[in-house]
Amino acid sequence: MVINVLFYASSFIIGVVLGGVAVFLTRRVMMDRQMRIADRKATRAVAEARLEAKSVLDEAKQEAEKLKSQAGTDYHERRSELQRQESRLSQKAETLEHKLEGVEQREHNLTNKEKEIESIHANLGEIKNKQLKQLELISGMSSAEAKQSLLEAIEIEIQEETSRRLGQWEAKLKEESSQKAQEILSQAIQRCASEVVTETTVAIVPLPSDEMKGRLIGREGRNIRALEQATGVDLIIDDTPEAVTLSSFDPVRREVARLALTKLIFDGRIHPARIEEVVAKTKEEVEATICSAGEQAASQVGVHGLRPELIRLLGRLKYRTSYGQNVLGHSIEVANLAGMIASELGANVAIAKRAGLLHDIGKAVDREVEGTHAAIGADLVKQWDKSPEVVQGIAEHHGETGTTSMWGFIISAVDAISSARPGARRESLEGYLKRLKALEDIANGFKGVEKSFAIQAGREIRIMVKPEEIDDLGAMRLARDIVNKIEEGLEYPGQIKVTVLRETRAVDYAK
Repeated sequence: MVINVLFYASSFIIGVVLGGVAVFLTRRVMMDRQMRIADRKATRAVAEARLEAKSVLDEAKQEAEKLKSQAGTDYHERRSELQRQESRLSQKAETLEHKLEGVEQREHNLTNKEKEIESIHANLGEIKNKQLKQLELISGMSSAEAKQSLLEAIEIEIQEETSRRLGQWEAKLKEESSQKAQEILSQAIQRCASEVVTETTVAIVPLPSDEMKGRLIGREGRNIRALEQATGVDLIIDDTPEAVTLSSFDPVRREVARLALTKLIFDGRIHPARIEEVVAKTKEEVEATICSAGEQAASQVGVHGLRPELIRLLGRLKYRTSYGQNVLGHSIEVANLAGMIASELGANVAIAKRAGLLHDIGKAVDREVEGTHAAIGADLVKQWDKSPEVVQGIAEHHGETGTTSMWGFIISAVDAISSARPGARRESLEGYLKRLKALEDIANGFKGVEKSFAIQAGREIRIMVKPEEIDDLGAMRLARDIVNKIEEGLEYPGQIKVTVLRETRAVDYAK
């Protein structure tokens, strides 16, 4: 049994040893094979690397040959270019040397010529001095006196020529400005289609019969006293058949009295209590009419944003007249004309219309406040309107301020157009004659004036001057001085033409 176990054990060990030897031998054979394969691969890679290195080396040699050839070509080209530049520089140097030689020769020639010129100048100076001495001997005057005489003659000639040319330029400028102004004004006037605004404030109330006069007076005059006290208007009842006259400086009060008296006559109930009641209602109606008239006027000319105080004062102008011309209608017309002229001049149309509409607003209170209506109106508008241009146009439209802006000129021009157009106003004969006389007195007050005649209803004055005292240039200056005097001392609508006539007569007798 034991022998069997030993046998089996020894057999197992031998088998294991033999298996290990076999595995070792097998692995050794495989390793030898792999080594041989690796050697072959390495030999092949080395051969390929040698071939590739040889190819790269050949390419590098070829590239180096090319670069060497190109560098040689560039070297030769640059050398040739340098040789050409050296040749050019040498040529330029030769040219400059020739030019310098020419310049030196010219300088030498110029120096000689300068010496010749100096010699000639010296000779001329001597000749000039000799001639001056001869001229002084011939004329009997020194050179200083001759210069003074010549300067005086030239000064007189220049003054005459300057005066003549100034006169020509002034006439030309006046003509051009007059044509331009006439064009603008004519376009504005043609575009303004105004109705006839001349009207008078009627202060006479018709009566149905003369018996009504007694009822208006009342017992012991209580009715007429109550009416005068309530309205502030004087009621004149005289021998005028079927009519009574209302007298008051305030046009609004006069209108209230007229309407109230008309209502009382129509109603028939005339006593102090009824008079006070009707007058109170009439005042409210007139006040509403005033506000409505102001709003309508502002809306008609396109002026918006006026304060209620200005609207009310504007409406009061409905009952105000100036030389028979209704002031509210005149203000509307002035606003339209101002807008048209501002449009032609490229100015602000809204400001021009506003200033034109409010330019006479001072007439609404001029009987209550001291001062001219232009100054009063400017102060009123300044309180409620923040536009300084509007205030300027109102204050300056009668030339009462020291300066006049563009707005003052525009409003002044359109105010004159509206006032002076035919049928706009009526003037009393006494005032008309006074204006003509004042015009002639201004002209006669100048030295050298022989006679003066105001013609064409005072729109032109012709002046005859003494020819021995006033020459042609003096006549031009006289016309300008008279114009300035008229503008300073007279108030007139439109413009006045001043014509100065100078007549020279030569008289002789044949015997």
